Amino acid sequence: MHIILNAFSFLREKLKQQGIPYLNAPWVVEDKTRIVDLIDSLGLEPKEVEAVFLNNTVVPKETELHENDRVALLPPGTPGSFRLLSGLKGD
Repeated sequence: MHIILNAFSFLREKLKQQGIPYLNAPWVVEDKTRIVDLIDSLGLEPKEVEAVFLNNTVVPKETELHENDRVALLPPGTPGSFRLLSGLKGD
């Protein structure tokens, strides 16, 4: 199954250090893959990802991926105004 991956802020650096593409990067994942499984396969900890956008909507990390999904990973510390615009709740 094919998806498109984007990562932001320090997640980009972490993936770059591992030689993993992170900007509009095509990925192949197994059927029934959940976002949390993708995060793990990228060598990231779930706590390193505060929010996940799936096709431009914030979704839980347990959400299952489907063919041609677009996934964006945001780390903790996303600025306040962007949090509101993106649908994240402020702390």
